[in-house]
Amino acid sequence: MKITDIRGCFSGECHYVLVETDEGITGLGEATLHTRQLAVEGVIRHLADYLRGKDPMRAEHLWQDIYRGTFWRGGPVLQSALSAVDIALWDIKGKALNTPVCNLLGGKCRDKLRVYASVGGSTPEALAESGLRAVAKGYKTLRFCPLDSHEPGVLDIGVQVRRSVAFTEALRRAVGEEIELIFECHTRLTPPRAIELCNAIAPYHPLFVEDPIRSDSPEMFRLLRQQTSVPLGTGEKCGAKWDYKQLIEGDLIDYVRTDICNCGGITEMKKIAAYAETHYMEMVPHGVHHAGFLALMHVDFAVPNFYCQEDWITNHHPDWLDYDVTFEDGWLTMGDRPGIGVTLDESLLRPFEAREHPHLRRPDGSVQDW
Repeated sequence: MKITDIRGCFSGECHYVLVETDEGITGLGEATLHTRQLAVEGVIRHLADYLRGKDPMRAEHLWQDIYRGTFWRGGPVLQSALSAVDIALWDIKGKALNTPVCNLLGGKCRDKLRVYASVGGSTPEALAESGLRAVAKGYKTLRFCPLDSHEPGVLDIGVQVRRSVAFTEALRRAVGEEIELIFECHTRLTPPRAIELCNAIAPYHPLFVEDPIRSDSPEMFRLLRQQTSVPLGTGEKCGAKWDYKQLIEGDLIDYVRTDICNCGGITEMKKIAAYAETHYMEMVPHGVHHAGFLALMHVDFAVPNFYCQEDWITNHHPDWLDYDVTFEDGWLTMGDRPGIGVTLDESLLRPFEAREHPHLRRPDGSVQDW
């Protein structure tokens, strides 16, 4: 089998990659970076010339050559493109062998996947009500971000950190002690503010605080770790396994938040999970869009140290994708379709939509991390 072509296509902000072969099998991957999609599409076009004529069954070799066989490596744009190609190659292999990808990764380690819902509200009372609605649907883990309850475009971190205690208390009182809570920070805090927040909400027993500080300074997690006992999680802005080296080997976090659409795909995510397993860290992967999510589910099922998954799929099933996933009482299961188990109908794709994350400011007009 040989690769005959590789091409990208969009639906809204979603960026899909199709790898075609001379045996009529087409693999589907996803490169959705949420922003800068056209930059990623440029990389896909560059990779097309390299990939034509290659054996799609050699996913590891092709991963190594795309990542290491060039002067420039890593970074979110290049890694997102590589992730999509890698997912598509695994999809091809599963289809060629008529088996789900998880079987090629060692088989399922569990029968179903625990998923969590994101809840929100502009007041503690509204957040509590949102949490109760999610629990009524069956979710046993909730993620919330009181830092989002700010005036449009302006974020005063000190004020928001102090307000967050009331939000956390209201949610915990509403849902009780049996529900796990994840406090999301979106990497918006400086180390002193992160320490202040973690210690302030510790009495409400969060499962972990997510992305309290920027991922591009992993050594600062050491300072945070030394001054709080609250569990910590990060990883969605990290790339390949080397980006996790300090975090894992320094035991600086407890939960690994890998994003399959920017770490390097299925091949690399499996390795990151194994790396984390050696330090007894559990995987709570970042939620991605739907084709990527199906690929992610196969890794979730196959790695022994998976704990929970951000649910980006239950309430949104776009008409251009067909897949077999079932949500019940806070758990996800999937059918046994070959490959990653999702089919793309290109005739139903929506026009491309460029997306930009919000650009926040501090009260003095300076830039605030989103």
